[in-house]
Amino acid sequence: MASIGDVAKLAGVSRSTVSLVCNNKGYVSDETRKKIEKAMKELNYIPSELGRNLKMQKSGIVGIIVPDIAHPFFSTFIKYAEKELYSRGYKALVCGTAGREDVEEAYLQMLDRRTMDGVIMGAHSLKKERYLKIDRPIVTIDCYLADYIPTVHVDKRQVAEKAASLFLEKNRKKVVQLVSSHTIKNYEDEKEKVFREILQKKGCEVVDISVGYNTFTTEKYQDAAARAFETCNDMDGILGVDMAAATCMREAQLRGRKVPEDLSIVAIDGTYITKIGPEILTAIVQPIEEMAQKLVSMIISQIEGKKIEEVESIFGVTVQSGETC
Repeated sequence: MASIGDVAKLAGVSRSTVSLVCNNKGYVSDETRKKIEKAMKELNYIPSELGRNLKMQKSGIVGIIVPDIAHPFFSTFIKYAEKELYSRGYKALVCGTAGREDVEEAYLQMLDRRTMDGVIMGAHSLKKERYLKIDRPIVTIDCYLADYIPTVHVDKRQVAEKAASLFLEKNRKKVVQLVSSHTIKNYEDEKEKVFREILQKKGCEVVDISVGYNTFTTEKYQDAAARAFETCNDMDGILGVDMAAATCMREAQLRGRKVPEDLSIVAIDGTYITKIGPEILTAIVQPIEEMAQKLVSMIISQIEGKKIEEVESIFGVTVQSGETC
């Protein structure tokens, strides 16, 4: 394998001049640059990206940390975030924290050691104080850490209002809301509160069924769905994220409940799984691609020392007409 010394010898220049061309830094005459590029081509020399990044005091890597890579929302988010990072000269290092209590801390330590240039954080199993100790670039999906830490989320009040209107249009009287708990302030809290208030003012009972603490696995959603039907068999509406709604749809079919005739099911996220079953799920759709692009822009701006105009970026949602409400 050819080295930078081999290129310098063939081109008749110094190693430092070859380095300037590889890093695209400093002045090198067009004639010299062409000689070096010709030598690199002849020797099939590929500059070390790691070495180049170390000299520039950056890794070119951004971590994307989520609870569960298999979760439809997070897998969709990763798809768009990785694509956007690559188009802007960065690589993604993806990690799912589900079932591994220490992995989130391990990745934050990598950030502290500058193994990564920054982190897009979607998992929040650690306490808020741990994040506030970080002085490296970090942005979050759907949670608040501090006024100075950038975050992206949808308008949760709008989510609640649109979801509530769907159930009210069907004159539903008892709606189950599948919820989860977190260690850090999550904007979901506002959505759950507003949704409950709107329906209760109209005389509709709202019952919260917990999916569990910071969990996003299929098994947990299936367990929550079963508990919903066992404890609230007289319910006529269900609200939950896509996976929760999909598992409730299946549970309804197993128990002989008619959807949407006597049971309305509304999903939140509007990912691909709402469209792949025998029925299209009625859903509140988050603009995940645009959210991913915004977060990537935020993290790169931090890495490159640029000012971020909006520390908090809030997106609107739309309603996907389906066959379940």
